[in-house]
Amino acid sequence: MQTALNHMTTPNLSYVEFLDLAAQLGCVGVEVRNDITRTLFDGLDATSAGKMAADKGLRLVGLSQVYPFNSWDDAREAAVRALIDTAKAAGAETISLIPRNDGTGLGNGERQAKVRVALKGILPMLKDADLVALIEPLGFGRSSLRSKSELVDVIDGIDGTAYFKLVHDTFHHTLADGGAIFPEYTGIVHISGVVDPSLGIDQMEDEHRVLVDADDRLGNVAQIQALLAAGYDGPVSYECFSPQTHALTDPYTAIKRSFEFIASQLKREGA
Repeated sequence: MQTALNHMTTPNLSYVEFLDLAAQLGCVGVEVRNDITRTLFDGLDATSAGKMAADKGLRLVGLSQVYPFNSWDDAREAAVRALIDTAKAAGAETISLIPRNDGTGLGNGERQAKVRVALKGILPMLKDADLVALIEPLGFGRSSLRSKSELVDVIDGIDGTAYFKLVHDTFHHTLADGGAIFPEYTGIVHISGVVDPSLGIDQMEDEHRVLVDADDRLGNVAQIQALLAAGYDGPVSYECFSPQTHALTDPYTAIKRSFEFIASQLKREGA
């Protein structure tokens, strides 16, 4: 299992501290974000930020994000173009696209059409930059893109498989009632756990996403095992949104313990 760290898990750490933590944990890379309270790269120019990561032995496996990518207009096109330019300057391997998540655009036919229009607009930019975009279906009932199958159909329909990959997020996979996995289309796996026993699946929100342990209700180990067994060999990246996780005074020990727990369970299962 190749591990990675998403800055959302430790948003209170500076960019340098975040890189140091990922390197200390033995991660292959990091995902940086433009939607946390910190300025992207803490204000460093993208080229210097990318070099800093590389000097610490880390890949920039992802740069997030454009939201909502599937409300395609001039502003969204400009945002995608700007994120691509930043990713290229930093040496990031992918950019991240997030669908509308406010209860609009949910109709059958409308959902697929809006994704198709957006991806057809983005594809030429990715080709010019030789860059991959990661698209994350969100499992919330209010999400305009919940289904991996629908997304794969659109990607196939525009011959976009070389430039669009999906995010398999264990939290959103559970909220979307599971279903098929697509290891050959998957560019990254996001993991987080929910341990609160009082929550129904339809009550789970980002704020409940903590580190994975024996009380995890999302089946993280089973999902990772299935993906690895089916041939997925990319990063498995921690993305926790819980204020409880953000407040950890010793994130290294807590994350290391969780990664070791997952690895031990995978080994026991023969993955």
